[in-house]
Formats: sequence, structure tokens, C-alpha cells
Amino acid sequence: MFTSKVQLVAPLVVLSMAISACGDNQATNNSNPAANGNATPAANTAAGSNLSGKVTVDGSSTVFPISEAMAEEFQKANPGVQVTVGSSGTGGGFKKFCNNETDISNASRPIKPEEVELCKKNNVEYIELPVAFDGLSVVVNPQNNFVKCLTVAELKKMWEPAAQGKVTSWRQIRPDFPDQRLGLYGAGTDSGTYDFFTKAIVGAEGKSRGDYTASEDDNTLVQGVSSDTNGIGFFGLAYYENNKDKLKLVAIDNGKGCVLPSAETVADGTYQPLSRPEFIYVKKSAATRPEVKAFVDFHLAEENQKLVKEVGYVPLPQDIISEVQERFNKGKVGSVFEGQGSTVGVTLKDLLKKEK
Repeated sequence: MFTSKVQLVAPLVVLSMAISACGDNQATNNSNPAANGNATPAANTAAGSNLSGKVTVDGSSTVFPISEAMAEEFQKANPGVQVTVGSSGTGGGFKKFCNNETDISNASRPIKPEEVELCKKNNVEYIELPVAFDGLSVVVNPQNNFVKCLTVAELKKMWEPAAQGKVTSWRQIRPDFPDQRLGLYGAGTDSGTYDFFTKAIVGAEGKSRGDYTASEDDNTLVQGVSSDTNGIGFFGLAYYENNKDKLKLVAIDNGKGCVLPSAETVADGTYQPLSRPEFIYVKKSAATRPEVKAFVDFHLAEENQKLVKEVGYVPLPQDIISEVQERFNKGKVGSVFEGQGSTVGVTLKDLLKKEK
């Protein structure tokens, strides 16, 4: 896991915008596969062990390890509360959430306009809370000895819709690559990771070739690339960190040289365009239940941010966490992203200016 000190610069400021604005309504048996069971016990900032009830969470497979780690530690301190965490993808999670099936929805992108409308139709108000920062990792099989760095243009050549059935060999990506089959593995269309990757690389959210091995389960993608000598795939950095013995990390050149994703490069903005915030969306009506409020408070507690780091993500800095907590405590509903879905290369400073 990451052990180096995170520099708190521009991209992390990207998140504090998700903390002010929108409405001012008053809110009145888990294991962690990404952490491999090694998470440090967290502080119990929840109400106490006399709590009872059930908290249902679903959504992003990228945010899944964070919620699983939080749920595991929270339940140790509050054995009367059952926290279930599903992983049906950001899109699948929002469908359940906006249909009143879950209390909390994990998301690796902001809510989309059609999801906003579905929630509105079903009278579901939500509180949008950034909880971490992440970089998407591009990986190949460890036996691949020719790929060390790829440009954004080369990734686009692999993944754009026009490549379907036509770009099938590594040599078509770069002339000095071998003429070997190109094995593609990526997030399924219900995944926020898919939406973000296509927006960042192809230039249009939800637009890519369809002839690749797709899954909303990042562990399935890890298995696919690690068993295919010609394979290349993308998923959250935490899944690489916990499977680095099976995968080879690829640097990305966005026009300023080759950069590998890490806690430092994600935090300082040098790993672009594949760095992004991660969110949870809390149903306002559910937040009035003591067990749900206690779990979210636990999730956001400053002393529990070490769990975020231990499962492979970049924790939010203290000042932003404080603003996120304030947003939840005040029950500010809606999205500061105005339902636009994936955002690429936007700093929090820019968005805060927009809000003022």
C-alpha cells in the first residue's frame, strides 16, 4: 500500500467543491478484498454499540474496497448494525438507489442527468459526498516486455468505436510493437470507470469499441489480464496495488512525458487525464436513521481516513474532510456537478469559482 506522504495540491482541491452549494435542507459479514484483511482498526466515531438496524450500500466496484473496509470496522464497534455492500457498478448502483432500494450509492463519477431525473421521479433526495481521490491504472500482462508507456492518442486508437474489428494487433498501435493479438479488458458499461475512461481517453462518455472483455467486477479484469500474455486493461489503482505480482503497470503520456500513477502523482495532478474523485451518495431520508447517520459519520471521520489509504486510494486532506462533514451534517442535497456525469481535468478551485 501507499506509504509516502501525499502532497495536497490542485486535484484534491477539485473535491472541495463537492462540498458546498446545492440545497440547504436540514438532514435531520464483510471482508475487504482490496485490503487483503490488513486494515488497521479504525476509531469508532459512530454512536455506539447499542445501535441496531441495517445499512444497504451498492454501486461502484472502485469505491467498493473503501466501503467494505469502513463497514468491517464499523460493525466491530457496532455489532447490532448490519452493513451490506454490493458492487453492481456506478450505473447499476444509481438505478437501485433512485428506485429506493438502497441507503447509500457508491460512485466513481458524479450522477448523470438521467439518474437525477429517476431520483426526482421517485422522490429520492441525495447528499453528494466526495470520499477519496483515485487514479485509473492501465496494466498489461507481466510477460509483456515491449510496453512501458502509452500516449493518450495510442490508448484512443485502441478503444475508440472506430477501432472495433479493425485494430486487433499491437503493431497497429505502434510500428515497433510486435504483430501480436491485442487483448482488451475493461469496465462494463454500467461502470462509472467505463464512463470516466471513455470521456478521458476517447473524448465522449460511454463511447468505445464493443469487442472487448467487459466486467463491472475489477477482480475479473485483473484475472483476465494476468492470464492473457497479450492483454491490456484498466481499473482503479487499488486493484493494481493489490495484484502487482500479477500485473505490469503502464505509464501514461499526456503530452508532458510518461507518468506512472501513484499516491503522489494522483494527488499533485501530474497523472492526467486518469485521476478522479470518488463519491458516496446518501439518501436524505435514510440519513435520519441513527444507524445510517452513524455509519456515514464513521466513514467521514478524520481518524478513519487511514483506511482509505490502506486500501490503495488517496485520502482527502483535513480541510476538505471537514467541509464534507459539514455538508453531510447540514443535509445539503443535490450535486454540485449539475448532473453532468464524468468530469475530466476540472479542478475544485474552478468549480468553487462557479458556485460563488
